[in-house]
Order: sequence, then structure tokens, then C-alpha cells
Amino acid sequence: MSDSTVALVFGGRSSEHSISCISAAAVWDALEATGHTVLPIAVTPSGAMVRYDERPSDLRGVELPIVVEGSASVVFTTDPTIHGVLVDGEPVRVDVVFPVLHGPWGEDGTIQGLLELAGLPYVGSGVLASALCMDKLTLKQVLQAAQVPVTPWVPIVGDAWTRERDELVTRIGELTPVVFVKPSRAGSSVGISRIEQAGGGTLGVDFIGALEAALDDARAHDPRVVVEQGMVGSREIECAVRQDANGQVSVSVPAEIRVREGFDFYDFDAKYIADGAELIVPADLDPRVTARIQALAERCFRAAGCEGLARVDFFVRDEQVVVNEVNTMPGFTPISMFPRMWEASGVPYADLIDSLVGEAMARRPGLR
Repeated sequence: MSDSTVALVFGGRSSEHSISCISAAAVWDALEATGHTVLPIAVTPSGAMVRYDERPSDLRGVELPIVVEGSASVVFTTDPTIHGVLVDGEPVRVDVVFPVLHGPWGEDGTIQGLLELAGLPYVGSGVLASALCMDKLTLKQVLQAAQVPVTPWVPIVGDAWTRERDELVTRIGELTPVVFVKPSRAGSSVGISRIEQAGGGTLGVDFIGALEAALDDARAHDPRVVVEQGMVGSREIECAVRQDANGQVSVSVPAEIRVREGFDFYDFDAKYIADGAELIVPADLDPRVTARIQALAERCFRAAGCEGLARVDFFVRDEQVVVNEVNTMPGFTPISMFPRMWEASGVPYADLIDSLVGEAMARRPGLR
């Protein structure tokens, strides 16, 4: 048990605002259950930071909650001597920050940089690893250099589609009959499109038209876009990683996502709205494949410079294991895979949250 004050930051400006709120409700309950005092700080969709004076149950009261106002303004200052935050201009001491933020302006190194300037310890990876894992394009390059197998991809950045359209279409056509077009720096499957090429080997007008529409959709969320090979016939497997207060890294049992009939892939609706997937924890895998997944999850964690926690997503076909993404602040909702994998590994939800806070307080901010 602990009497530390935890600033729980949630909501945010990204399209994952509501998911962050639902995650925060569960984390809040667990923090109080393990003896922490919670200072709930909501980031509104417009970016204002406010003190949230309701209870966790209010964040679960609607399907997709949105916090637009609070009782007081909150400011994280760049003065580390404050040892906390300013609430309506008055200093309030904080021992550690738990930024349950998903997507841009939260999971991408931005809030982490602010907390470093404020001199406050926080749960999760630092600035570099957070930014790196948020950017799918750059992460692939780093993981390849670490000899981690990743899904084949084609990057489309800046004005590349205008300058190199024919070359890019050719390269995309070589990937596979199925491709996924993704914003490079978004999460929860927001802005992702699945495109399937008709038979015959030549890219038809329909495919190219669908590709351009998918690029427009992805660019609405991020000007950096990645087109990935669809791993047809593969199983979607995830594995959780965490670090304890002594710096030791451990991995969970893997879990599997099986998308239900009627969904093309594990998109936002399938994840959070329509119960579109079966979550199997732990996954039924050959022990050799399980060991390879766990080893690669830890290698990704270390190669990207992650701290505290991460969830690594894989595609598995037979004994072939390929890394899809690394998430530095995965979901903590009641149905989220990260806590469920740890639960199946013998770590209850409340103990998991408490251990993440303890690791953050032991690590402290600053260069390390």
C-alpha cells in the first residue's frame, strides 16, 4: 500500500480521447484500491487541462465519454522546484504522473517532454522511445537494424505521392494482393483502410482508386503514411512487456485476437463498439513459437529504448513470427489485452498498476 499522490492524466486531443477516458476509469479504481491518492487531470479535446471532479463511474457512464470541462485549470510548469502542478494557480504536490493518453499529443513523447521539464516521474517510456514507437515508419527501420522481422512496407511521406506516384504504385503492387494503409502516428486502428487487389496481377483502376481514397483517409490523421503488406492467413498475436523497480524486464503469456465474421480487420468499431473480435488469453501456440514471441517482444522493448511497459503486436503463421507494432501506452480498459495478458500471467490488475507506479518512482525523470 502507498500514500503517494498520482496525477492521472487522461482524455487528450487525439481521436482516442474516449478510449483514454475509459482506460483511466479502470486505472483510477486500481490506484485507490492500492492506497494511492488520485489527482484526476483531464485533457479536453481542445487541449485544455482541467481538474476532473467526478468519479471513475462517470467515465464509464456513456459508450464513448468526452470530457470538455472541469472545476479548475491545471498547469504543468517547467519549474521542477514546484514538485507538482498548479491548480487554479495554486501549487499541488504530485509524487508521480500516470499519463493514460493514447495517440498524438500524449503517447508520442510530447507529454513526456513536458513532464521531464517539470521534473516529475511518470509511468511509461521517455521522450525518444515514445516518439519512436508512435511513428510506425521510423520504428520499422530501427527494428530492422536490430534484426527484428517486420511487415514489409512502403512509406509515403510529404509530396512523395505527387512526385513518385507511378513508382509507389508499382512498389505497393509488389507487396501482396492485400495491403493496409495506415497513418504512421495514430492508434486504435483509426484511419486505417484494407485494400484487396483483384486477380490478374495488374493493378486495376479500382485498386488505384481505392488506394488514393485510403491515402486521403490516412492523411486526415497524419501526413506520414505507411502502406503495409497484408499478412494473409496469419494469426494476430500480442505480448505484454513490463519493467520492475529494479529495472528487470519480464514478458507475459501471449494472447490472440480473432476477428469475428463481418469485420475486415480489427478496426476501431471491432475493438470498442461492436464486440467484433474474440480475445483468447493465453493464445494456443506451440511452445517454441511462444518462446520466440516472448524473446522478440523483449528485444523490441530494448531496441526501441522502452521503459515501464509496452505491448508488442505480431503476425504469426505456422512458425513464422513478424512484428507489427510496439505500443508504449496500451489500453487499460476492462477488455484491453495488456492487463488481461498480465492477469493470465499471475499479475492481477491492481497489482500491475501499483507496480508500474513503483517503477516510475524508482526511475525518476532526466537522462538515464
